[in-house]
Amino acid sequence: MSRINLRTFFAISFLCFIVLLTASLTIVLSMKSSNEIKDEIGDSTSNIAYQMSDKLDFFMWSRYSEIEMLSQLNLFKEDQNNNDKKILINSLQESIPVFSWVGLTDANGNIVVSTDDILTGANIAERPVFKEATKQPFIGDVHEAVLLAELLPNPSGVPLEFVDISFPIFNQNGDFKGVLATHLSWEWSREIENSIIKPYQKNLDNSKQMEVFIVSSSDQTILLGPEKMLGKTLAPNILKREYALNNSWEIKKWSDGKEYLTGYSIGDGYSNYPGLDWTIIVRIPVEQAFTSVENLQNYTILIGIIAAVIFAILGWFLASKISTPLNEISKAANQLKEGNKVDIPHFKRIKDLHVLSVSLREMVATITETKSELGQMKRLAHKDSLTGLPNRIALYSYIDKKLESEADEKYLFLFLDLDGFKDVNDTFGHQAGDQLLKVVANRLQQIAEEADFVGRLGGDEFIIIARSKTSSPLEEGKKLGQQIIESINKSISLNEKDEVVIKCSIGGAIWPDYSIEPDDIIQLADEALYQSKRTGKNKFTFYKN
Repeated sequence: MSRINLRTFFAISFLCFIVLLTASLTIVLSMKSSNEIKDEIGDSTSNIAYQMSDKLDFFMWSRYSEIEMLSQLNLFKEDQNNNDKKILINSLQESIPVFSWVGLTDANGNIVVSTDDILTGANIAERPVFKEATKQPFIGDVHEAVLLAELLPNPSGVPLEFVDISFPIFNQNGDFKGVLATHLSWEWSREIENSIIKPYQKNLDNSKQMEVFIVSSSDQTILLGPEKMLGKTLAPNILKREYALNNSWEIKKWSDGKEYLTGYSIGDGYSNYPGLDWTIIVRIPVEQAFTSVENLQNYTILIGIIAAVIFAILGWFLASKISTPLNEISKAANQLKEGNKVDIPHFKRIKDLHVLSVSLREMVATITETKSELGQMKRLAHKDSLTGLPNRIALYSYIDKKLESEADEKYLFLFLDLDGFKDVNDTFGHQAGDQLLKVVANRLQQIAEEADFVGRLGGDEFIIIARSKTSSPLEEGKKLGQQIIESINKSISLNEKDEVVIKCSIGGAIWPDYSIEPDDIIQLADEALYQSKRTGKNKFTFYKN
């Protein structure tokens, strides 16, 4: 598996840290800031609805107060002076064009005077504008024109709609004299809508698709709104009175299947004007209403990405300040592993690197010293302390390394034992015996070739392992055995005055002809050795199958 270097690791770590931090901040900010912003946007939407209802009520209160004031004039309580009455109501219409029609009736509902003489002489006794105002002021909800539809100018061709305001007229004696009736053109609601909505649509991107609805309280009919929805009934899940009473807002799914931020308010009158309980609704598509929230999230993510890149680059350079010294230390360690003599670099600028380099230098020095000591101990462990020849441990190490790697070769195992060695010890002492063993070891090394193994197994037992160089290992072994006997039989000086002649018996076996196991070959050579001793000593005998 491939591994990344420290510099890349730091850069990736910094990058992951910033990404996680950015994600965490985005979530936290989205949960807190976004909710707060949503609340502010929602509150502003309900506030627009409230402004609309307040302006509607104020406008209606103004018209209501004007008609109320006229109804209290003595002029309208008298039966004469109809011309003056006509002049006054025409002046009212000219001053306030929203009064599409103003008329004064007698007690029976006959129109006595009216603006532009429209419907003068007609009887409206059965119309709500008269019928509902015989005892108290009447305010009629939005409705289409009936009698006036063809009498009033209508250049747009759109059906005329009115709001009625009527006041009863009583003379000084309290007798009912008639009704001062008015029809207010509903177009003024559009003017109020534009005066409120346009500033928001102009200055706020999230209000470009803002729409306003005025809904009748009696039958939930849409009185003002998008043209295709006028006159339709608003869905019950949209119009809930508690929303309007609390001037609140909700996110609602409308009949078109889309979700809208929906603000509510209710027109509950103004001063002495009782109001028509119109519900004012302002809606904005959710995706547009909360554009600023999405922009905030995107901005946070963008800042996070930029920060991630910057910190990744910083991490890259910071890692280089640490990784470069570590790489130098690593290179030095690899050279040490390959056996090259090199010093661990020493760094002082960064405390931790300083401590590390010093520790490694000391460790290397200790390991080098220990390795030298271990090497020395290993050499000692594999050598016979008296003769300097390899010992039994070295024998098996040689077998493991040499013989198992050369299975196609044949080796002669010669097992040697000195004849009469005990007598030398008993006669001349152990020091003399040690001297004898040293001389024998030296003579065996001289006979053996450099690649052969010559070792002392203990006491006066020696072993020689020689690779066969001919196709007749038996003859080759006999010749080598005879050379050893002749060399050992030469006189040996034990000290300045004593000399001895020592004999030796040798047994031989061939590997792997006799067995593939080296231990078996050693055992067979040992048996051949004792055969030499039993048959007269000072001779060489090959093991016979």
